Amino acid sequence: MDANLLIYDVGSTYTKVTALAKSETKIEFVGRNQVPTTVEDIETGIKKADLSIENQGITLAKDSLVLSSSSAAGGLRMVAMGYMPRVTAKAAKEVSMNAGARVLEIVTHEDPPEYRIEILREIRPDIILLAGGTDGGDRENLLENARYIAASKVEAVVVIAGNVFAQMEAEQILQKSGISTRRVANVMPTIHELVVDGAREAIHGEFIRQISFANGLSKLIDMISDEMVVPTPGAILMAAELLACGTFSSEGVGDLIVIDIGGATTDIHSILPSLENLSSEERGLVVTNEKQPAYRTVEGNLGMRISATGIIEAIGPLGVLDKIADTGLHAVEKLKEYGAYLEHHPEHIAADEQQRGFDRALAISAIEVALKRHAGYLAREHNPVMGIAPGTPIGRDLREVTTVICVGGIFTHSPEEECREIVNAAMKNRGISLLPQEYSLYFDTNYLLYSIGMLSRRWPDLALEFAKNSLHLH
Repeated sequence: MDANLLIYDVGSTYTKVTALAKSETKIEFVGRNQVPTTVEDIETGIKKADLSIENQGITLAKDSLVLSSSSAAGGLRMVAMGYMPRVTAKAAKEVSMNAGARVLEIVTHEDPPEYRIEILREIRPDIILLAGGTDGGDRENLLENARYIAASKVEAVVVIAGNVFAQMEAEQILQKSGISTRRVANVMPTIHELVVDGAREAIHGEFIRQISFANGLSKLIDMISDEMVVPTPGAILMAAELLACGTFSSEGVGDLIVIDIGGATTDIHSILPSLENLSSEERGLVVTNEKQPAYRTVEGNLGMRISATGIIEAIGPLGVLDKIADTGLHAVEKLKEYGAYLEHHPEHIAADEQQRGFDRALAISAIEVALKRHAGYLAREHNPVMGIAPGTPIGRDLREVTTVICVGGIFTHSPEEECREIVNAAMKNRGISLLPQEYSLYFDTNYLLYSIGMLSRRWPDLALEFAKNSLHLH
């Protein structure tokens, strides 16, 4: 079969390629493969990926359209500065969600001036998110932090996303010190809402600019059709949003969760379009809820290979082994040895039944911990100040979610029944966590979510139909 559309995902370890056939009315899956990433020369790895597709008997059209996501650059180093710690952290997390940035530090009014300057000099961020003040509210925090940034003399791009009535003055302070700035809409114009699109776009633009100068990645920009590389987590988030929300002409599937378990991290995305129509009163204060429609958490110490020891440390070796009812002392030592080995040999494939059992236990544990950290919980104590009684839902409520999509190597290389057992085991011990109660499982065995996200930017209707067909969501 012929393919006229290629979508790459260039990671730090592997370069994946998906070959598709696109017509005016539909998109069809043709083939996929992955090869080791050649960071010193991205083009070499991509040519090997193309050859691996052609070796499957697939003909690539000479004028094939080429799109790409990438996580090879690792993301921009970001520091967020604002007034209230929890609000600033929340805004930073939302802004960085699919923009290609990693939040390394949150700086607020509680930090002394000398610390604010020192931490900027120490981290040397690529991006500073400068928030603070609702529109028409406090001005001084934004201006104060602008002065500290100027004093630090960092070579960062400052995205000014605070009180719009103080932004011009903050920009003047920064530009006088030779610091590049981008002014965008306030990320928190009122106490009831987060508005992050402007800041996300500014940071993503900087991600594209800097990736073009990164070692080996400049050629990637030249090879793709639209010169727009999307961070891989952002592409998966876009796919999740498309599936949940649909398009103007086609309905989505509604509230859903995506479980993305990789070698280094376990990411949980929850898209809840049912929250979009809440009033300000129902939504509550930004600082005390997780009622935004799209939300993602990244567990950087929970992964099936590089971060396998992180899973073992999170719940203890006996906790991991309990998932497969193997709690002997000999098994504990074997598990620890296996985790340490995986950390240094991420390409390893389980060689025997014991190692396959360890992989299942690690997957169940990582998913359970990641889901419980992502989801909210039922309050157990009375808090008269916050108006909270025992049994009150706190945080992100996922109990009504009925669609759970799973992606990752463990799901690609395991039989479907085993995949279902892994996820069901991870969901079984809910305790006080607000996890889905009745749900259907869908597995992205061909690792198409990043491709669907990339497709959604150009052909949302075709991408949605392709996604539903590929994941059997009809």
